Amino acid sequence: MKAAYYLFLTILLPLSLASCGGASDTGADAASLIEVAEQGDLGALESLLKRHDEPDVRDSCDWTPLMKAALNGHREVVERLLAAGAEVDAQDKGGYTAMMLAASNNHADIVDLLLQHGAMIDHQELTHRWTALIWAINQGHQASVETLLRHGADRTLKDDQGRTAADWARELNRPDLLGLLQSR
Repeated sequence: MKAAYYLFLTILLPLSLASCGGASDTGADAASLIEVAEQGDLGALESLLKRHDEPDVRDSCDWTPLMKAALNGHREVVERLLAAGAEVDAQDKGGYTAMMLAASNNHADIVDLLLQHGAMIDHQELTHRWTALIWAINQGHQASVETLLRHGADRTLKDDQGRTAADWARELNRPDLLGLLQSR
């Protein structure tokens, strides 16, 4: 079971994310908006937003520029997209949100920013019904776990296997994270 889990996290998830190609919205500006958000190019983003006033363009997997920026830790781009009206809780085809992507990659400052803008803290993605807290525990990201707990993440939510964040911390032998879950 553990081997299949690690295969998913290390090979299959990155491959599935990489297979999401160009923008599904029409126009070069839409594709460029997603690309510059992913790269963290604030200047190019500003220029594109002047020409294309829709910040929630989508690629073929329904990723938005906000998701790409959050995944890659580009705080200034995240801030600008939110100011432009980007939907904070937009979901891709798997039910992932920008906040989940930031938490699973330990961009705790972006998790905090998105939560301040009303992001759903306890949303569960469609693949395994993991929350951002469960993702952060599985990735061993203490800063994201602390941020989520500070904002009141529900540690009792269960994934599709009936496991809570604490169950995952125990299984992955993460006493530091289990201690955080039990102390707050």
